[in-house]
Amino acid sequence: MTDASLSPLWWHQSTIYQVYPRSFADSNGDGVGDLEGIISKLEYLKALGIEIIWLSPIYASPMDDNGYDISDYSAIAPEFGTLADFDRLVADAKSRGIGIIMDLVVNHTSDEHPWFIDARSSTDSAYRNYYIWRKPAENGAPPNALTSSFGGSAWTLDPITNEYYLHLFSRRQPDLNWENPSVREEIYKMMNWWLDRGIAGFRMDVIDYIGKQVDQSIVTDGPHLHDYLKEMHQATFGSRDVLTVGETWSATPGSALLYSGRERKELSMVFQFEHVTQQWDEIYGKWRSRPFDLVKLKSVLSKWQYALSDDGWNSLFWGNHDLPRAVSKYGDVKGFPVESAKMLATVLHLLRGTPFVYQGEEIGMTNAPFTKIEQYRDVETLNMHRLHLEAGLSPEEFIKGASENGRDNARTPMQWTSGANAGFTTGIPWIEVNRNYTAINAERAVTDEQSIWNHYRKLIALRKKHSVIVYGRYQSYLDQHPDVFSYTRSLNSERLVVMANFSARTICVDMPNELQLSGSCLISNYNPIDQVPAMLNLRPYEAFAILAETD
Repeated sequence: MTDASLSPLWWHQSTIYQVYPRSFADSNGDGVGDLEGIISKLEYLKALGIEIIWLSPIYASPMDDNGYDISDYSAIAPEFGTLADFDRLVADAKSRGIGIIMDLVVNHTSDEHPWFIDARSSTDSAYRNYYIWRKPAENGAPPNALTSSFGGSAWTLDPITNEYYLHLFSRRQPDLNWENPSVREEIYKMMNWWLDRGIAGFRMDVIDYIGKQVDQSIVTDGPHLHDYLKEMHQATFGSRDVLTVGETWSATPGSALLYSGRERKELSMVFQFEHVTQQWDEIYGKWRSRPFDLVKLKSVLSKWQYALSDDGWNSLFWGNHDLPRAVSKYGDVKGFPVESAKMLATVLHLLRGTPFVYQGEEIGMTNAPFTKIEQYRDVETLNMHRLHLEAGLSPEEFIKGASENGRDNARTPMQWTSGANAGFTTGIPWIEVNRNYTAINAERAVTDEQSIWNHYRKLIALRKKHSVIVYGRYQSYLDQHPDVFSYTRSLNSERLVVMANFSARTICVDMPNELQLSGSCLISNYNPIDQVPAMLNLRPYEAFAILAETD
């Protein structure tokens, strides 16, 4: 079947669609998306070819971080619906050949979780050791210099017991103590409870954090991380045919095989971010981006393709709920919005790994045109605004960074129609709708054969039809070309040639001999091309794929 003799699994040829429930579809007019809204759009997702939906958290939560702060793992947040609604979503999706994977957030809980409420009540609490506490330094300061990903110290002094608790994210997201076997036992019990309800697996939020060793200032990739994942595998999903996706910001090509190697008995795949973080400023991170560099991007993508060519499995994505809109980040929303969005989809979906589509990406949704900090809702953006201004970044420069890379870009409501509020809600949306919804919406896209949506639909179908897309060996070409991404996928006698122009001008490319092939054009965002000539002219953001038979 493959160069690597990899056993086929059901999710290898599938495409995953991420739903951010708060912003997807509101069924009751309260301005917040809900489970009933998702159910109403299942036919839309089936028509697109989606076989797996990843739901961002829908658990009970005070919503300090939009659900990534969980107060009850076995309850549904009331604004999203009920457990009965969830069960109906799972059943209705399954009847359409779609599995539901849930967001597993177990590095931390909400500070309103009963465990933490009890833990903070007394140093003698039975739940005290469910979290990570330390006494103040001699001068009353935090126990060490660990910082939160959302800005400031990772320690907050709790006045009830006069000890600090750890939170590597919001102060309202205290970190769980995975060194405590009782914590792990509770989590595994909870996971099995959801798996028994018929879900198709989990996407695991910041799972590389659970092995932390705070006294050594080790946040990710702690010494017991993989012990915990092996234990989790054995205690929960190991005997089930489900999908597990580990969000691992710290993963390297080497460590990715520890997570997803087929003999490791840990996770199905990693969700890593090196292609994202290599574009960030060394001091201000994503709030001051570096100029886009295609050569560096290709280098990172190729490195991961090669590293996981014989074992392990990778996630393929341009965007998610934490990242800017793909076409705004890598494409050209002003000059070539449709062409560049199709190009990006072509490049990504024909790589080796499992593609992820973030809601709205398939219709070309763009970054939000917010110009004032008051328009933002994201706790990270609001915290970082204060801290970066204190550090000397100007308000204008921060807003520029937030408009390019802030998380709320991905969280504006899904644009369904050209009607009021983009058809998302009949009420007042919890965050502003992007004002370009009259031109960019799903209703318009699904009826246009040349739309971005139909391009995605074709790519998703091609992955199911051609094994070379799923399992073919990757080889890059023209690595130092500043504007062109070129690679092949090869399996048995088939070779797929993929060409893409990342610029807004026509590029003339001197093609290597081994790419000068004739075959059938599987997909193109301009007129189909079935032969690669010695000198190839690529129009602005042009991308195509030719499948050829080789000797």
